[in-house]
Order: sequence, then C-alpha cells, then structure tokens
Amino acid sequence: MLKVIIKKLYTALITLFGVVTVVFLLFNILPGNPAQMMLGQNEDQEQIDLINRKYGFDKPKFKQYLYYLNDLSPLSFHSNKKDDFTFLRDNFSYTSIIKTSSFTIILKFPYLRTSFAKPGKKVSTIIQETLPNTFVLALSSISIAIVLGLILGVISALKKGSFFDIASQVISTLGMSLPSFFSSILFAWIFGFIFHEYTGLNMNGSLYEVDDYGESVFINWKNLILPSIVLGIRPIAVITQLMRNSLLDVLGEEYIKTAKAKGLSDFKIIKNHALKNALNPVITAVSGWFASMLAGAVFVEYIFGWNGIGKEIVNALNALDFPVITGAVLVVSVSFILINIIVDILYTYLDPKIKIN
Repeated sequence: MLKVIIKKLYTALITLFGVVTVVFLLFNILPGNPAQMMLGQNEDQEQIDLINRKYGFDKPKFKQYLYYLNDLSPLSFHSNKKDDFTFLRDNFSYTSIIKTSSFTIILKFPYLRTSFAKPGKKVSTIIQETLPNTFVLALSSISIAIVLGLILGVISALKKGSFFDIASQVISTLGMSLPSFFSSILFAWIFGFIFHEYTGLNMNGSLYEVDDYGESVFINWKNLILPSIVLGIRPIAVITQLMRNSLLDVLGEEYIKTAKAKGLSDFKIIKNHALKNALNPVITAVSGWFASMLAGAVFVEYIFGWNGIGKEIVNALNALDFPVITGAVLVVSVSFILINIIVDILYTYLDPKIKIN
C-alpha cells in the first residue's frame, strides 16, 4: 500500500507541475501591467519601476516562471544580494537549511505571493479566510445529495418501472440540465423574497455576519440552507441515477438470487449484500462532485453573497488580481488530486478485488 501511495503522490506532483505551468502561462500572456494594477490610480513611473524590480516583472518570462516555481516549492533558493530579485522573506516563515555567501536554501510553506487589488495582503491569507466557508457549503451540499440520492436511487431500483421510478428519472434529468446560476436566482427569489415571511430565509448572506452594532461576529446557519440545496441539486440527480442503475446491475447477480432463494428479505439483501457492491460508481461521482464544488460554487456563492473562494475568484477576475486567481486555482487543483488519491485507496476497502495500479 505504501508503494502505491508513493506512486500516486509522484503522479500528483507531475500533474500539479503541469497545472502550475499552464496557469502561469495563461495569466502572463494576458495584457496589462501588474505594477499598474497594484498601484491603481496612485501610479507614477518611479513607483511602477520600483514594483517591477521588487517583484521581478521586469525580468524575462522564463525567469519569472522560475521565480514562481521557487516561491511555490517548499525547498527554495534565495539570493543574499539585496539588489537581486527575491520575494522578501519577511513575508513568510522559513527555516534556513544551507547558507552560503551568495544564496540561502530555505524550507517553507508554498508562497502564493500577495494580492494586486489588496496590496500587502497575502494570497494565502485570503484563501484561509474564504476556503473554509466554501468547504462548509460543499460539505453540506454533498451530504444532502448523498442522503437523498441514495434513498431515491434505492427506491427507484426496487420499484423499477413504477410511477415513482419514472418520475425520479424525469426529475433527475431536469436537475442535471438546470444551470446552477438559474437555480440560485430562482430559489433566492421564491424562498428568500416571495415566501420570506414563512421561511425566514434571506436572499443572500454568508456564514459569518456582524451584529447590528458592528461589535461582534456570529454564525448564521440559516444562510447555509438555500445555497447548499441549490448546489446539491445536480449531484442529487447524478447520484440517484447512478445508484439506481448500479443497484439494478448488482441485483441481477447470481449471489443476490441465491440470497433471495434462502428467504432473506429485500432490506437485508440490500443492506448486507447489494449496497456495498453498488457504491463504487457512486463514490467516484461523490468525490468528483465534492472536489468540483470547491471551484464550481462560483455562481452560487456570488448570487447568495456567500463569502467563499468562488466569490473571491469572481472579485479577483473583475479586478484582474492574478495572484489570487492563480492561488485559488492551485488550491482547488490540489484538492482534486488529494480527493482522487483518497478515493482510490477507499476502493480497496469497499471491494478487495479492485487493485490500485
């Protein structure tokens, strides 16, 4: 198992290297001067030149790319010459490993640089402030989707061809085809505006809110209801269909027929034999959806005013804040990779016949 994990991590590093390269190239061939973006309306040529030298924007693109990799790498090289470009080591905590007269090798957490739109504020700080909110939203949505999707899928499989089965398939198809931004607007308008008097739900709002006096921050769980339901609509539809089809395949196996011949009830057959073997495609879908929710919650978060990483990405795009965009993309990519590794390992416990390659 250890060799498999090491192999998966090696593949993950190669994948992450590709993502970093693509992200860097994408946002460095776009028009615009980063120094001017950071200064805003207070720009003058002397300040622009100073920032270009400080952050290396005046260097060739290939050299900038190497600097970027150096910042992201936990083990990085930094020049000891003050006039050479290097990100100020005051911006992060580090441990010196090797120190020479010309350079120092340090050990640190990946440095995602600082925001253009919020000068002096580290991208890692912005992500730390927003990612937990998105994680709570994604976890709530996928939990709702798993519970409802499994229940509806099992019932549809047991009642194949019934009105309930046909109705669930029609609703699932509708749920998969309904755009999330349209669902967000619809739910916010109906339940947060028209029926607000009865539901008590707001059209927008985040997990943390400030009281009327602006003195304290409190958690408003009520604001989680609508965005988590909206974000969970499509995975509910997918999980329902996958669970139904997978369970129907399993119920046709010989060992299920043997269990029925022994007089076991449908509940015991589903619980003890069929459900576990039917979960593999569902787990694949759940892992993919949960990871994608960390990035795909953009419209839902923006419409509901949920202060997560999706909303932050929209704000960064509007402000051309490339460090925040690239940092968010990299964090989401790492989430995808880690979740896929966990799912691969989980497969072996659900079905010992499956070997991880």
